Amino acid sequence: MDTITHIVLGACIGEAIAGKQLGKKALFLGAIAQNIPDIDVVASYWMPVSGDVLAHRGFTHSFLFVLLAAPILAYCSHYLFRSAGMNTRRWVLFWGVQLFIHIFIDAFNAYGTGWFEPFSHYRVSFNTMFVADPLFTLWPAMATVALLVLKMTSRKRIAWVRIGLGLSILYLLLGISFKLFIDNDVEKNLHDKGIMAERYFTTPTPLNNMLWYVVAQKDSGYYIGYRSVVDKKQDIDFHFVCRNDSLLKYVENKDALNDLLRFSQGYYTAQMWHDTLVFNDLRFGEMLGWTGPGSRFVFHYYLRQGADNKMIVQRGRFTGWDKAAIIRFLRRIKGV
Repeated sequence: MDTITHIVLGACIGEAIAGKQLGKKALFLGAIAQNIPDIDVVASYWMPVSGDVLAHRGFTHSFLFVLLAAPILAYCSHYLFRSAGMNTRRWVLFWGVQLFIHIFIDAFNAYGTGWFEPFSHYRVSFNTMFVADPLFTLWPAMATVALLVLKMTSRKRIAWVRIGLGLSILYLLLGISFKLFIDNDVEKNLHDKGIMAERYFTTPTPLNNMLWYVVAQKDSGYYIGYRSVVDKKQDIDFHFVCRNDSLLKYVENKDALNDLLRFSQGYYTAQMWHDTLVFNDLRFGEMLGWTGPGSRFVFHYYLRQGADNKMIVQRGRFTGWDKAAIIRFLRRIKGV
């Protein structure tokens, strides 16, 4: 999830676990604790981009990291905040819950989270929530503001923690129910159209959990479509995109290509953009794909030596989002 979500979620959890002992310091320590697994972003300063996308959400997002880091951080906290009256066991709970919630929540979007590193490179992706969803973040954000303003003696603090965490959990469960509905509908559509897909995935489009992006793999390519929870018609309009494996034979930087192939979990295409060979990871969606077929993919890596691939995950995410595109997006969410 995005940094703001982790900050406000961490603040609410901090209040719930240690508010009575730490006061409002629990909010700030919680916000810090919730973001610690993302220290892996420092790897980008010395690693190539293709390696960096694999390093992110790797070991620091694993169960082993939580088990190792929580006691160490607890020991340091017990020493630094001795006057708080929290024993080491309570500090282990504080740090352990924060770290675990971070890696747990991150697994709900498309990037993938390395829960089992370093023993397995398998990435867990539930694909039920976009990496930034305002309706998930809104409730703990409101609660955090209230907790900062309210006095420590106020009885309303408990109510705000319950609101912040409770409504976020309900929204998470709503997304899971939407995914089950969408997946069932996708399987029916594939069957009715005679598409014998090897596998498929569905994941929410940006900033919502109503409009879903669908990718079904078959033979040498993918059927791509969109489905809103409130679509008036049951039929999904799929368009086909070739994988173009043959284009990858001429890639000079084999190390980068191997990193990308592993990261994409097999959902990729190769395309020529003018005179540049591009590797696309389909899991991150298309640029304005719901407006019609032919859109470029959000995650695109230029396979030319010396090409600028910085901000690879974010650079195509909101490309072309002008007023008309936003209106079209909202209409598509509503099933129009």
